[in-house]
Amino acid sequence: MVEDVTVAEVEDWAVGLEKVLERIGPRFARSEPRVRAGVYVRGLLSAAERKNGWTLSEQAGDRTPDAMQRLLNHADWDADAVRDDLRDYVVEHLGDDSAVLVIDETGFLKKGTKSAGVARQYSGTAGRIENSQVGVFLAYAAPAGRTFIDRELYLPKAWTEDRARCAEAGIGADVEFATKPELALAMLTRALDAGAPAGWVAGDEVYGQHSRLRMALEERDMAYVLAVPVNQHVIATIDGRPADSRVDALSAAVPESAWTRLSAGAGAKGPRIYHWVRVPIRPLAEPSRHWLLVRRSLTDGELAHYLCFCPPTASLADLVAVAGRRWAIEESFQTAKGQVGLDHYQVRRYDAWYRHITLACLAHAYLTVTRAATSGEKGGTSISVAS
Repeated sequence: MVEDVTVAEVEDWAVGLEKVLERIGPRFARSEPRVRAGVYVRGLLSAAERKNGWTLSEQAGDRTPDAMQRLLNHADWDADAVRDDLRDYVVEHLGDDSAVLVIDETGFLKKGTKSAGVARQYSGTAGRIENSQVGVFLAYAAPAGRTFIDRELYLPKAWTEDRARCAEAGIGADVEFATKPELALAMLTRALDAGAPAGWVAGDEVYGQHSRLRMALEERDMAYVLAVPVNQHVIATIDGRPADSRVDALSAAVPESAWTRLSAGAGAKGPRIYHWVRVPIRPLAEPSRHWLLVRRSLTDGELAHYLCFCPPTASLADLVAVAGRRWAIEESFQTAKGQVGLDHYQVRRYDAWYRHITLACLAHAYLTVTRAATSGEKGGTSISVAS
């Protein structure tokens, strides 16, 4: 709900949206799809409950969804170039050297077997194995706001090993199988190569246990706080000498006096307060840069473990703050699905998925930038520009 909004502010929002659409305009070979993309984004930003081809077409005054489907399936435009425009737009308005690049995935429940990448696979959205597509996303979490800057569709091996099925879904012969961490690394590489300012990378266990991803970040001197499973092995100093150990064995040996009560940031029900401790690891590497961070629940004692690579000056509180920022992407998934129809698409083709998702991310970024600007001008007031 918008409170105390002036006509001038509404006009500013409209001008801001036009500037976003002008930014991506050169990515379209013809005027018709360029105009249609603007109609599509405005529809995603509307108050419509569902934002699929039919409802967006009805809102635009079309009798059929043909024009919207043509934009996603057949029109000549470059979704990856729009992705780059999206990233540059976010950096221009939210860029901060302390920002955290957050990697995570989300599921899109689907029926049938034709949609690119669909399979019986675990969906965090449903919390169980379901027939779904899985998208891996890169979010930019800065002090002023958080939103998405990249996306990749995960293709299970059952797809990439069936080239006829791939061809039917528009998946090119050059698209090979890639794990979720490999997709994440490709997105991180794109963002960092493009000069996106960031101080940290955060992610959950799927990405933290991938050694090549961690090594690639260390080679770039990019700090990270990445969750790992309890069976992750690390090298730590035990009885005065380096030894291999599971992370849960290290956390079990932490004395009670070593735990510190800290907040990992604000949650829906107030500060996210846990007990935290960090244990030095990789003693033969550069000192004070590699840590095992452990989080313990105040209620049931449940533990979570993170591998950290950081500047020597980073404190326990710094690592905790980065770990807490990882939740930003989960909240962004909720708002993107609820406000801009991230999961409302009705397309099957591989390229069409990227086109819808990219435009939805652009709409979400516009909302985030507009909220950030309004919040700054009004001393922290939160608004929704799509109500």
